[in-house]
Amino acid sequence: MPKQKYNDFLKQDLSAIIDTLTLSDLQKHFLRSRWLDQVLWMEGQANKARNWHYSLRLTSIVGGVIIPALVSLSVIGQNAIAIKWGTFSLSLLVAISVAVEEFFHFGERWRHYRHTVELLKIEGWQFFQLSGTYQGSHAEAYPAFAGRVESIIQRDVEVYITEVVREKEEKDKTKNTTNTNE
Repeated sequence: MPKQKYNDFLKQDLSAIIDTLTLSDLQKHFLRSRWLDQVLWMEGQANKARNWHYSLRLTSIVGGVIIPALVSLSVIGQNAIAIKWGTFSLSLLVAISVAVEEFFHFGERWRHYRHTVELLKIEGWQFFQLSGTYQGSHAEAYPAFAGRVESIIQRDVEVYITEVVREKEEKDKTKNTTNTNE
C-alpha cells in the first residue's frame, strides 16, 4: 500500500474531527471551506517553497564548493577541455540557482507560509479541544474561532502584500539609482 501523502492524511483526519463537532452543517461547511482549505493550501505552498529553497541552495552550495576545486586542477589535453566546459556549465548552474532564489525568495515564502499554517493549526487544535481562549461548547466557541481565523488570514494577506510592495519599491529605487548614475 503506498504511503499516504501528509496533506491527504491531514484533510482526512481533520475532516473526521470536524464531522464529530456539535456544530450546524453551515458552520462545519465554513470550517472546511475556510479554515481547512487554508491549512491545506498553505501546507502545500510551504512544502513547495521549502523544496525549491533547499534544491536551489544545495545546488549553489555544492556547486560553489566544487568550482574552485575544478579551477585549481592542472589538467592538459582532452580532459582539460572537458573540465573547462564542466566548470563553465556548473558556474552557470550556480549563478542561475542563486538568481532564481533571489528573485522568488523561496526561503522567505517557506518561512512565511509555515508560520501562518502553524498559527492556523494551533488555533484549530485549541478550538477542537476547547482549550486556550475557547471555553464551553464548540457552538459557543465557534464565533471567536471564526474571528481569529479571519484575523490570521488577514494578517497573512497584509504581510504578503506589504512584502510585494516593498520589493517593488526597492527594485524601482535600485533601478532609478542606477539610471541616475549613468
